[in-house]
Amino acid sequence: MIKFFAFLATVFLFASCSDEPKKMPTTDTDVATTFIRNILDDNFKEAETFLLKDEENSQYFERFKQEYEKKDKAELVKFKDAAITINEIIPVNDTMHIFNYSNSYKKEIKQKLKLVWQQNKWLVDLKFTFNQNQ
Repeated sequence: MIKFFAFLATVFLFASCSDEPKKMPTTDTDVATTFIRNILDDNFKEAETFLLKDEENSQYFERFKQEYEKKDKAELVKFKDAAITINEIIPVNDTMHIFNYSNSYKKEIKQKLKLVWQQNKWLVDLKFTFNQNQ
C-alpha cells in the first residue's frame, strides 16, 4: 500500500512539473507585443492585465472591446492569423516608450501604443493611443 501511494505521489509530482509556468513579459517590446497579440486573438481578459489602471484607460479599453466584439467572425479570424509588425520603438525617456506597429491583416493602418514604467513593470496607456489616432 505504501508503494502504491509513493508511486501516485511520484506520478503527481512529474505531472505537475511538466506544466511550464506562464512567462510574463518584462520588456517594453514584450509587453506591447503580448498586449497586441491578446487583442488580435480576442483575449481581452489577458490583455487587460497589461493596462495602466485608471478610469480613462478602463473606459477606452471597454469601448474598444465592445467595438471589436461587433466584428464578424471572418474578420476576427483574419485578426487572429495576423502577424505583428514593429515599425518603430521610440524611447521618449526612461519611463515612457512609444511603440509604433501594424499587423499583416491591416498593413496600411499604423498604430501607436504608449508604454509607461510604473509599479516596476511596463504598462499600456491607452489615453495616448486614442487621443493620437483620432
